[in-house]
Amino acid sequence: MASYVLKRILQGLFLIWLMSIVAFVAIYALGNPITALINPNSPADVIERVTRELGLDLPLHEQYFRFVGNLLRGDLGQSYVTSQPALGLILERFPATLELTLVAMTIAAAVGLPLGLYAGYRPQSLVGRGASAISMVVLSLPSFWTALALIIVFSIQARVLPTGGRGEIGFIFGVPTSLATLDGLRHVLLPALNLSAFPMALFIRLTASGVQETLHATFIRFARAKGLTVRRILFVYVLRNIVVPVITVIGIVFGVLLAFAVVTETIFAWPGSGRLIIDSIRSSDRPVIIAYLMFTVTIFIVINLTVDVICALLDPRISLQGGK
Repeated sequence: MASYVLKRILQGLFLIWLMSIVAFVAIYALGNPITALINPNSPADVIERVTRELGLDLPLHEQYFRFVGNLLRGDLGQSYVTSQPALGLILERFPATLELTLVAMTIAAAVGLPLGLYAGYRPQSLVGRGASAISMVVLSLPSFWTALALIIVFSIQARVLPTGGRGEIGFIFGVPTSLATLDGLRHVLLPALNLSAFPMALFIRLTASGVQETLHATFIRFARAKGLTVRRILFVYVLRNIVVPVITVIGIVFGVLLAFAVVTETIFAWPGSGRLIIDSIRSSDRPVIIAYLMFTVTIFIVINLTVDVICALLDPRISLQGGK
């Protein structure tokens, strides 16, 4: 186990280094941020001074080596717009994104997994057909459309939920969160529902297909021959057999929602890291964009490593050593 974790950490560090090159070159190709930071009609000496202060007058490779040197010291640069540390800006907004993602994943798992189990066990029933149809429709809808539909139905017509914002912030064990207040819960519900639509539909289809495949296995026929109840067969034998791919997909989707909740956060005015990256792209704030990409890659590596270890602990057939 220890050697496997060490190997994955080394692979993650290599991936972070590779991502730093790709991200730096790609962001450098977006254009000169000076045109977005100061008036293009400013005197030439002012433009030259700002360019020199930001280090944009250096060749690309020298800028990259400076960036890597700062990265090894834990410094991802300072924002061109606010002059604050780029990583600090991300960490300041990230708790709101993490909170929204956790609520969305909880809703998706609480609804999608039981529906998937039932749809897989009774695919021809009304609930099974309905769950499969709804999941197919939801997977086909763009997230911005579902977000606007939720706002029109629950905020404009019914007037039961707010259209955006994070609401009142409270504290749970000293951690600031909107889940600690009623107003915060009302504000988080709509964006969490919108963000949970895709993973919920994915969990329904994944679980249903896994159940249908497992029900035809030999050990399930043997369990039925022993006279075991349907509930025990589903929640002990079937669920144990499909739990590894389900947890793997949950980990991947969780990382995707953390990194790309941009549309939901923008439409619902949720003050998370997704809105920050959109504002940074508009203002060509290179340090914040690169810091966000590096932070996102690190999050994905940590999540994938955690999921692999959990799956190995749950299923003894998985060998982390790659041997037996």
